[in-house]
Amino acid sequence: MTELIRLDHVTRTFTVNRHVIKAVDDVSLTIHQGEVVCLVGESGCGKTTTGKMAAGVLGPSSGRIEFLGQDTAMLSKVAFKSYRLGVQMVHQDPYSSLNPVHSVFDIIAAPLRHHGLTQGEAATRRRVRELLELVDMTPPDEFLDKYSHQLSGGQRQRVSVARALTVNPRFIVADEAVSMVDVSIRVSLLNMLTRLKEQMGLAVLFITHDLALAKYFAWEGRIGVMYLGRIVELAPARQLVDEPQHPYTQVLLSAIPEANPDVTRRKRRIELRSMDVPSLLRLPSGCAFHPRCPRFEGVQCEMAVPALIGFDDGSAVACHPVSRARGLLGAPAWAATEKAL
Repeated sequence: MTELIRLDHVTRTFTVNRHVIKAVDDVSLTIHQGEVVCLVGESGCGKTTTGKMAAGVLGPSSGRIEFLGQDTAMLSKVAFKSYRLGVQMVHQDPYSSLNPVHSVFDIIAAPLRHHGLTQGEAATRRRVRELLELVDMTPPDEFLDKYSHQLSGGQRQRVSVARALTVNPRFIVADEAVSMVDVSIRVSLLNMLTRLKEQMGLAVLFITHDLALAKYFAWEGRIGVMYLGRIVELAPARQLVDEPQHPYTQVLLSAIPEANPDVTRRKRRIELRSMDVPSLLRLPSGCAFHPRCPRFEGVQCEMAVPALIGFDDGSAVACHPVSRARGLLGAPAWAATEKAL
């Protein structure tokens, strides 16, 4: 399976009121062609920053980002353009990501014209129709001359996806792409993304705070769980849902409501040691989750930052008690994940 994107020990810092904060801290992640990877976590955990770095919108403060095996910081101008066209983003807010003074046709036609992907107005109009049909906006002629304020939230997000597809990308970063549309529309958007992935061989990095959505969309892919800038667990989706290992993942899964009321009543709720999420300006020493962790074990959890350790089953966990229980010391997380693939 072709490796598209590799984040290798990537860190991104920002300065806020003269304080340096780590929005992303030592994250390593590999994404392959045609693969779906979901990043899940609370607001402020670094999911979006990770996605922007993968897409080349933000550069890392340290670490490497590779596209098709090449360090993006060392690419020539032509190669970097190929990378930026090959990786596209679908943003969270469909109400602000589309220009309100441009029609749907103008929004989708702009990148086609700018990059010379169509020749002549007739060819451009034909390609815009094809892209609208691809994202289930049919018949396309009903939408070409509409403006964003005349569309529903779901339709706006479909236009955003169509715009991303204009340059024939290989990888899409979908940042909370369904969080601002009605619940009834979310599944249809996710099904559309799944169909596009299969038809076009796209890889998708899907960023969400909703583990239930990640479970649905990435059932055949992988889920990574982030907490305060670090990936604390990464595993095939089915495995992570059925056998979560990190205490934080277990807490998130225990909070998902079940459709069956009998299952909901039997479900065991995991109690946290504290409900307060630490500030990025004052991160705890050692494992950042230890002030809240139900499996807290003392000095090691307080003093040593746990590495993301990979296992032969394709999972990777950053937790001292889990690593000790499984008896694995220090294999890099990406090695076990690639072995599973």
